Amino acid sequence: MPRLTLGDPAAFQFLASQLDKRGASVDAKIKQLDAELARHREILRTCRTPAAKEAAKRRALQVLKQRRLYEGQREQLYNQQFNVEQISFAAQSAKDTAVQVSAMQASAKELKAQFKSKAFDVDKIDALNDEMADLMDQSKEIQDVLGRSYDVPEDIDEEELMGELDALEEMLGEEELDEEVPSYLRDEALPDAPDGTQEALPAAGEAAPVAAVAEPAQKSAAQ
Repeated sequence: MPRLTLGDPAAFQFLASQLDKRGASVDAKIKQLDAELARHREILRTCRTPAAKEAAKRRALQVLKQRRLYEGQREQLYNQQFNVEQISFAAQSAKDTAVQVSAMQASAKELKAQFKSKAFDVDKIDALNDEMADLMDQSKEIQDVLGRSYDVPEDIDEEELMGELDALEEMLGEEELDEEVPSYLRDEALPDAPDGTQEALPAAGEAAPVAAVAEPAQKSAAQ
């Protein structure tokens, strides 16, 4: 066993590993006793004479007592291992807390020293902030001046420009429509029909009546 000091995390780790090994050994013995109990049950089931059954029962009871003894030991080892782990956790937490408190104290001392320096003068920082705001405003004004167009008059009517823009969009829309619709699908303007004259359309397979078309012309000539 290595020499370990009390409170050393390695000591708790060593104790936990030793308890774990002892628990594994007890578990192996309990498993072996379970197999032996199963064998004795089989013997009791197949015994033919009362004497043999009584002897097998005594051996099974002895194995059962040993099993209960090992189970008690295993329970103790579980509790000891749990206690060691809890103590190890508490000791490590205490060390971590001490380190954290020490770091906080060092940080607080350093911050106090820094705040006492001239670099952390609140009035100077406030004045510097105002100065930076003024400089940003001046920079914005300079950028606005540099971004002006030289050849654009200042008295342009925005409503007139919007009207020209709407007319241009309408013109472009008509051109796109003419390009998309084929010529054979476009609607052509039909000629106006003569006033007061209604012509009957011929039925399918019949020729148009010539006399009906010529009669109004003759009446017109006679008048």
